[in-house]
Amino acid sequence: MRRPTCRSALRLATVAALGLSLSACSMFGDGAEKDPFSDPYAGRSAAEIYAQAEAQLEDGEAVAAGETLEELERVHPYSEWAKRAMILSAYAYHQAGEMDRARLAAQRFIDFFPSDSEAPYAQYLIGLTWYDEIVDVARDQRSARKALEELQKVVSRYPGSAYAREAQLKIDLCNDQLAGKEMMIGRYYLGQAKRIAAINRFKTVLTRYQTTSHAPEALHRLVEAYLELGLESEARTAAAVLGHNFPGSDWYQASYALMQGADLAPFEDEESWISRAFRQITTGSTL
Repeated sequence: MRRPTCRSALRLATVAALGLSLSACSMFGDGAEKDPFSDPYAGRSAAEIYAQAEAQLEDGEAVAAGETLEELERVHPYSEWAKRAMILSAYAYHQAGEMDRARLAAQRFIDFFPSDSEAPYAQYLIGLTWYDEIVDVARDQRSARKALEELQKVVSRYPGSAYAREAQLKIDLCNDQLAGKEMMIGRYYLGQAKRIAAINRFKTVLTRYQTTSHAPEALHRLVEAYLELGLESEARTAAAVLGHNFPGSDWYQASYALMQGADLAPFEDEESWISRAFRQITTGSTL
């Protein structure tokens, strides 16, 4: 077979190149369309990307908005818009129920801008993500404990902020939730005649959560448990403290009836841990 001449070889190469070019056009279009592998955010201003995210939020596309804002941070990392994008992405993810992503965005904002005027909101939002995941007392209360921890940071770090009061209200509810968990377990132990274990749970309520709505019942259950154990002094003290602090409650009426049934009267031993727990409320002393 004859080898092609230089001229014929050049002609063949040109035809082959043209074929490849046509093949590429059929695969990717006529070349006027945008390269699908290019960065869709490249060349766009931060303001444009931010406006897109706001529109997505208004349309109910909160996750998409959060992701758009993260792209803004990537493309314009040192701009003022990037700072705004961080806090808005945390809000967007919270709105979408993406709590982990909301926490990460809010914490990133605090890490970069701890003294910014939006830092209190970022910290409050972290607490809120945990607060919104609190479940009923029959289940694990990790979310309530985390919410309490993060919301307390709002009050301690930013006491004069607009979010400190909101955080405190939720702190009170977290404490009530955690106290309710202790009461549920304590009642169970009491029903199983595991009185010492029950007392320890009620003691936790009175030493950690004595300002919650569960304190009167905790005192009454202590009266029950101590009477069953024959520890009359502690039972009388619990009844006396209950009567002094919650005189009109149904729990005091129930405890007083137990006292009468045991031929005892409420009397406070001021050296008892129960008395000291309630003095702690007004004096701030420790047990």
